[in-house]
Amino acid sequence: MPTSVVPFRNREGAAVDPVPYLVVASLAFLLCFSFGPVYCLALGSSLPVAVAATTLVFALVAVGAYHQMVWTTRPELHGEVPAVQRLHRLFYLGVLFALVFLALSLPLLL
Repeated sequence: MPTSVVPFRNREGAAVDPVPYLVVASLAFLLCFSFGPVYCLALGSSLPVAVAATTLVFALVAVGAYHQMVWTTRPELHGEVPAVQRLHRLFYLGVLFALVFLALSLPLLL
């Protein structure tokens, strides 16, 4: 049974793996709609405004991720990254996520 899947293409027309972008967009959706409305409500906005602001932030993050991970990517330059460098990236991303969660939860703790 043939499927007609349209691959993601960069600005040069080369096919790009969509999985990294879809993961980032999914995580952005999860984070935005988990924290966004509650954060806005804690700051005193109404629910419709909170949901609209959260949707806008998610759309901006998704468009930025698409631009970086699909539109401007160059698949011919992708190669294997050394394990030590990947471990350092994971460590720094873990610290960054912990700081983001802490910053997002501060207004809820006060």
